[in-house]
Amino acid sequence: MKKSLIDCSLGELREEFIRMGEKPFHAKQVMKWIAQQKPIEEMTDISKELRGRLRMNYTEGYAEICRVLTAADGTKKYLFRYADGSTVESVFMHKDYGNTVCVSTQVGCRMGCAFCASCRDGLKRNLTAGEILAQVVAVNADQGEGRNLGNIVLMGMGEPFDNYENVVKFIRMVNDPAGLGIGLRGISLSSCGMVEEIKRFAEEGLGITLSISLHAASDEKRARIMPTAKKYTVQQILEAAKTYFLKTGRRIIIEYAVIDGFNDTQEDVFLLKDALRGINCHVNLIPLNGNDGIALKAPDKRKVYAFCERLEREGISATVRKSMGGDIAGACGQLRQQYIGENGDKA
Repeated sequence: MKKSLIDCSLGELREEFIRMGEKPFHAKQVMKWIAQQKPIEEMTDISKELRGRLRMNYTEGYAEICRVLTAADGTKKYLFRYADGSTVESVFMHKDYGNTVCVSTQVGCRMGCAFCASCRDGLKRNLTAGEILAQVVAVNADQGEGRNLGNIVLMGMGEPFDNYENVVKFIRMVNDPAGLGIGLRGISLSSCGMVEEIKRFAEEGLGITLSISLHAASDEKRARIMPTAKKYTVQQILEAAKTYFLKTGRRIIIEYAVIDGFNDTQEDVFLLKDALRGINCHVNLIPLNGNDGIALKAPDKRKVYAFCERLEREGISATVRKSMGGDIAGACGQLRQQYIGENGDKA
């Protein structure tokens, strides 16, 4: 089986060229072209003979765009298909602080969160570092020539820390100046709270933004919507997040999906205040998306803003996340579910 060039870090590409009896400086040339999603035949600063050898032994490893939905505000949702037929979603958003792409790290998810369509079929497999990167380079190329992205959010399908090694490799690759060179401060990772992995990640020296998908400040409530709460308590997760802040100096983002009548009461305000005491964090309130097949109730926007005001009165930094792409059925996993229903999915 041919190797995928996009799966190789700069160091690995150098090793590949040395193994081929070629100069290792070709690695930077190839990585530059891969970042632009160019086929091997268009890597014009490499000799025709070497391009032929690359074509014989390697594939680029790009993902196929098989569906795109475009919202009125310019948000785009992409459905990608890989060589084995499996599919994942990514979302492109134009924001005031720059263009952002939200990428998936797994095909499906095994975390089982009650409000997430990505979990419906369970986990099919992990994505390789190159398969995650393939989403970024495809979205970037779809916006035109050059680098069109400034921010990456690992908040699509899958739990990033459940695919730890590949996610860390991806972050290093997408940050590499020889490729897209996305700054670490422009990268965010969202986790449902895998305590050991958060502590391990704090030692990686990457210093990206860590978001914790909390969604409830009591263990009892959290366990009703997030099965992982049976393994880790709220206190354990937030202690791990505090460790990450102390190691990196990066403020923690607390993701909180507001569910009507479930986690938006005055009692929840006090629970959050107690849980977050002593943690340098910001609460990002996300109105629940009313997905088909999910029994939880989406809140009225006015109630979400009222909840935000109550949090702020208690001294908690909080905002309501701006909704983007609302006219393209935006919840993560929905486009893939539609595609599976129409075509089936190998993985």
